[in-house]
Amino acid sequence: MTDCQMVSSDFTADEKMEIESIKMYKKDLLEDIQKLKMEIDNVMAGILSFNSAEENKTIEKNKRFSCGKKKFNMDPKNGFNYLVENMLLERNAHAVAAFLYKEEGLNKTAIGEFLGEREELNLQTLKAFVELHEFSDLNLVQALRQFLWSFRLPGEAQKIDRMMEAFATRYCECNTHVFQSTDTCYILSFAIIMLNTSLHNPNVKDKTTLDRFISMNRGINNGEDLPNDLLSKLYESIRNEPFKIPEDDGNDLTHTFFNPDREGWLLKLGGRVKTWKRRWFILTDNCLYYFEFTTDKEPRGIIPLENLCVREVPYSRKPYCLELYNPNSRGQKIKACKTETDGRVVEGKHQSYAICASTAEERDSWIEAIRASITKDPFYDLVSVRKKKVINQAPQQ
Repeated sequence: MTDCQMVSSDFTADEKMEIESIKMYKKDLLEDIQKLKMEIDNVMAGILSFNSAEENKTIEKNKRFSCGKKKFNMDPKNGFNYLVENMLLERNAHAVAAFLYKEEGLNKTAIGEFLGEREELNLQTLKAFVELHEFSDLNLVQALRQFLWSFRLPGEAQKIDRMMEAFATRYCECNTHVFQSTDTCYILSFAIIMLNTSLHNPNVKDKTTLDRFISMNRGINNGEDLPNDLLSKLYESIRNEPFKIPEDDGNDLTHTFFNPDREGWLLKLGGRVKTWKRRWFILTDNCLYYFEFTTDKEPRGIIPLENLCVREVPYSRKPYCLELYNPNSRGQKIKACKTETDGRVVEGKHQSYAICASTAEERDSWIEAIRASITKDPFYDLVSVRKKKVINQAPQQ
């Protein structure tokens, strides 16, 4: 006889029933614990599955966002639409401005191209973008350094005008007692940019002196002169340190491409088998440069415009074309160069260059800009008009 049997024989009938009841309770409790454990395991599995799904969603979202930024760098309008359509960016000026101002990995040329457009959202975004800059207690050169580091100034005069107008307004809001009007700030800002080009572009032989810089800016403060001490400090700042260009645009041609006359996408007819290829064109310093992408460090080709003429030409199924040609050397190759895919720089083989715009207005603007670039300073007209306005509005003595 076992101990358990010996012990159990000593229990009364009521005690035996109590023990059986405890055993049943214990069994039920163990089963409940097991069920609870299984439920906990299921919940934890669900949490892990949810976390994994959320993590996958985050990874996928980051991939789409990265893709959107790349699209933006290649084509700002299409990239922006992709980001909005995929709910990665809100379609409002403040959200877009913050994206352009703070997001890493955006191409500065693409930012400038987007900010320069005339659509209402782009105009509002430009205003919000400029308001993100804090210019308080900065002199004008310091503020310009900050502003021009945040994007690349486009080439078209109207775009430059809007951007510099926005800059001047913001600078005067942050520094209310420096200039008598935003016109003064606007004119002097252009004078500083042109001074930077004069002093640091190796193609400019006639360097602007301090006396000439002071003389150029007489009467721009509502008809009064700015203090010589102020102008001298601004001049020395630029002479000692040129404006820095963001790294994604910086190369040996930095000064060449800093403030182009015009830039944009066009189609170029070329190749062994003549086909139309989309290229990013930059017009500056009496040369036309073309790139495969806006992000390229070096141009695919360079067309010096010396001795060339430009005209409108019709092409089959390409109604908005222009042609670069040499009127005095028909049948001879134009002096130009291009970069082969292996990196070799070779002489161009074109007797003329056929280029196609997307609209008649765009074609005519390029023709006008090419003709003007041979002899004109790209900022001259903008500054001249504003100077006349300031002088005419100045109170008569």
